[in-house]
Amino acid sequence: MFCSEDQIFPAATVLDIFTIIRIRNMKEFNKAVLPLTIEGTELRLSVISRTGKMDPILFLHGFGSTKEDYADITRQNTFKDYPFLAYDAPGCGESYCSDLNQVSIPFLVQTAVKFLAYNDIRRFHLVGHSMGGLTALLLANMMPDKVLSFTNIEGNIAPEDCFLSRQIIEHPAPSAKAFFDEFIERTLNTPAYSSPLYSASLKQKVRAEAVNGIFSSMVDLSDNGDLMNKFLDLSCPKMFMYGEQNRHLSYLDFIESKGVRLSEIPECGHFPMYSNPPEMWRELFDFIS
Repeated sequence: MFCSEDQIFPAATVLDIFTIIRIRNMKEFNKAVLPLTIEGTELRLSVISRTGKMDPILFLHGFGSTKEDYADITRQNTFKDYPFLAYDAPGCGESYCSDLNQVSIPFLVQTAVKFLAYNDIRRFHLVGHSMGGLTALLLANMMPDKVLSFTNIEGNIAPEDCFLSRQIIEHPAPSAKAFFDEFIERTLNTPAYSSPLYSASLKQKVRAEAVNGIFSSMVDLSDNGDLMNKFLDLSCPKMFMYGEQNRHLSYLDFIESKGVRLSEIPECGHFPMYSNPPEMWRELFDFIS
């Protein structure tokens, strides 16, 4: 069951009590911890969520990001009636994982399946970015009747999408820590929107021991997992969102011709939630609504 993470306030005077009440009433989403077990690996997922009248939205964050990428949905008046759920993937953010060597894309898919089952989510809009987009794609293929729409924010659907994850092969290192340190340095110096910002918090958002399993499985699935057909075969409405710096992706015209809505975010690379969040939220609402 969920364990509350509500803020614990120190002893307060009578004069302080109204301030405390105001702070507690300002909460725009709930934060909780969900214990799960996946194939013997213990998890404690850090979750944020909100109730609402419409069908819920499940957000799956990308590698090096966290659930808070999507907390600003509470700032979007257009989404005020939409419930949402987001959690830190195992090996990321505030979530705990007892065995980081087990973390991979298939493991993240199993996590999402159990998370949905626990919350009794039967129909939902699905939004995934990068690693979360690939996880979301495989999840949608497992339960196509439950997914009302799928927004893929530069999630992997072809081998060329492994510009981050393929570094696990192209830049071998003697240890997980060494690889991650060098990965962060390369990311810092990548000439792309928000890349330095992204690199600055990677050590705080990802456990180095989880990187190999995540990246290796992303490469294997992108090269051998028939992801393009899996994406196109989904019967739900689909949108592929990408930054203008990545308009060179070779498959954009092709997937558009197959009925996928394209959303190019201006002044943006791989991270619309950092580079141009207002446009990201506008496009997302226009699609989901």
